[in-house]
Amino acid sequence: MAMTDLPPQARLKSDLMFNGLRYTPSLGAAAEHAFPNWSPYRFQPGEANPTGRPTAPLPYLLRLADGTTLRVRGSGKSAWSVDGDKDGGYHLRHDDGRALPVSFVPLPGWMRGATADGTPMAQCGVSMLGSMAVVNVAPGCQYFQADGPNGESRRCLFCTYGAPDMRSKTLGQDMDAVLLPAGTYAHMAETLDTALNEGGIRTVYLVGGSMTDWSREADRFIDLADKVRAVVGDRATISCGSGALPDDKLKDLHARGTVDNVCFNLEVWSEPLFAKVCPGKQAFVGHDRWIASLETAVGLWGRGRVYSAMVAGVELEPEVGLTWEQAAETALKGAEDLCSRGIIPVYSLYWPLGGKDHPDYLSNLMNLFETLNAGYAAIRRRHGLHIWDGFLTHQAAYMQLECDIDREVA
Repeated sequence: MAMTDLPPQARLKSDLMFNGLRYTPSLGAAAEHAFPNWSPYRFQPGEANPTGRPTAPLPYLLRLADGTTLRVRGSGKSAWSVDGDKDGGYHLRHDDGRALPVSFVPLPGWMRGATADGTPMAQCGVSMLGSMAVVNVAPGCQYFQADGPNGESRRCLFCTYGAPDMRSKTLGQDMDAVLLPAGTYAHMAETLDTALNEGGIRTVYLVGGSMTDWSREADRFIDLADKVRAVVGDRATISCGSGALPDDKLKDLHARGTVDNVCFNLEVWSEPLFAKVCPGKQAFVGHDRWIASLETAVGLWGRGRVYSAMVAGVELEPEVGLTWEQAAETALKGAEDLCSRGIIPVYSLYWPLGGKDHPDYLSNLMNLFETLNAGYAAIRRRHGLHIWDGFLTHQAAYMQLECDIDREVA
């Protein structure tokens, strides 16, 4: 399926996601006021380098004039670059002469602030992704500590984020406890309230590391949802991004009215892939129970309010071993199956930490991502489904295309 099967704005976004931006002094200057990128620009041998250093800071999120948002990737081979400045505005320019006004998502003021007792708000379990506030007061994932019988890791294949580390210690997370210290919740509440008052937040997404007992994980999220709703009120929608939850806990969560939708991340389609890519989820919940939990959620929240994040591209890793054509075919079968049940998958682009700048790899990944998104758009339309803006908007979907496609074809 060709790139032209995507609507124009989604096509442009995909181009920028994969081909990135060439370094310019303007891009470097934007990093001084924008939300920071965790991955720096890496200059290649022979590339013009005005900094004199091997790497340079990058802004994290680029925003087009209509609000379309995407993660910034640096690439010395890109035909795209940015000029301008914060005061006069930035322009995205292509070597063929195209020019578009753009901006960079700023670092919010509250992230430079502190709570009443002096705790930096940036360390209080709240972060921002465009128009979405993410609440994560328990980032450590028990799957990182629950090795299999032969010592094999049970963490998800693509994940390094859930490793217990300084973030967990700073938040006071006890890896074996359901709840966090009272001070952690108080800091989160003060920070989230400040962020909401500053403006720009449409949705609040509750996430956290998995627990090996899904019932205990449910207790953690039910309690967290109560606390977050008390802060948010009706100022934003709230999404529960836990793992799959038992039916009785789902009914309790729904009855409380604290979350507007749920998202239980299946990550990949088919039980064999699920077991290979998500061994912890398979061992402690199981593929069939995961889908059954999503179906129970549809019965409670309704069609269009139940989601499952999927990782588009992990199938190309050597441990999985699919071609891009096989990966696209498998994912589209999954999209059809899930949508027929009223469950909406959302496909996030998998970007390996190691870079993998080999042109064949990037070409295969781009073919997979664009083919999947073009085909999946037709599936959504056939089932009368779209991404609800109370869950995710084009101003927060920085590694996804569904919101952009839905806006263009509406």
